[in-house]
Amino acid sequence: MNIVVYGTGGVGGYFGARLAQAGNNVTFIARGEHLEAIQQKGLQLKSGKGDYLVYPANATEDIAEVKNIDLILVCTKTWQVHDVAEKIRPVLNENTMVISLLNGVENQDVLLSVIDKKHVLGGLCLVVSKVEEFGVISHMSYEPKIVFGELTTEKTVRALALEKIFSDANITNKLSENIKAEIWAKFLYITTVSAIGALTRSTIGEMIESAEIKKLMHKTAEEIVVIAKAKGIQLPEDSIEKTFKIIKSQPYNTTASLQRDIMEGKPSELESQNGTVVKFGKELDIPTPVNNFVYYCLLPQENRARGL
Repeated sequence: MNIVVYGTGGVGGYFGARLAQAGNNVTFIARGEHLEAIQQKGLQLKSGKGDYLVYPANATEDIAEVKNIDLILVCTKTWQVHDVAEKIRPVLNENTMVISLLNGVENQDVLLSVIDKKHVLGGLCLVVSKVEEFGVISHMSYEPKIVFGELTTEKTVRALALEKIFSDANITNKLSENIKAEIWAKFLYITTVSAIGALTRSTIGEMIESAEIKKLMHKTAEEIVVIAKAKGIQLPEDSIEKTFKIIKSQPYNTTASLQRDIMEGKPSELESQNGTVVKFGKELDIPTPVNNFVYYCLLPQENRARGL
């Protein structure tokens, strides 16, 4: 399959490397010194599931250079999705599939505002990974997994073919018949841990050990479930319990990418996580006091990182 990984960070780098390892023709979209390193030395994946060097690696900053694309995995940051959609629209052919693997619950809507709905499938991923240095991706924990599906909930021929592509690359995956609910379940997890981790400057293990921080996380999750229900998303009754089982199963020193970005003074996905809960709460007239507190405490740092 001819695949483009748009954004070669921890997520795109990991899954792109595994897809290339399985023999797919993968082109990595990157920029700056990271791009130069990949072009010169290949893309190095370090993982407890097996290291792999993609060399030589197809890598470019301009997707217009890539022809006959079957699949585009959007693996940038959430605030970049609209610009990415504008750049990929001209290269789409009749059968190109586009899947966002990003955090947040509005990425598909952003894609649909720019490109034809026939191209877009819903998706998310589960992985803890990062760019260790230019050209090097480090997978730190969590069994990497892709969950995807048609927004219409059908199990189409193309979705079944993609399921086989992921499985042949030894990527744990799930072809979901309710991808929107799956995206909200991931959103529940990541929004419960990320910004509070940034606010407390603590690892997941440290937060879970603190009864008061754990209580704050639980209230954050409760507000998200209420918002989801008001948006017509039916999460399982035990969704919060399942979320905290996942949180507790993480290695003690795990941190989320949003937390790492904020602590490093970089722009983060604050707006697409707790900021989205706050926005939906205002639109639906539903109180979200804990998410408001976390969001507005971090907003000055976020604005500073964005030069606002």
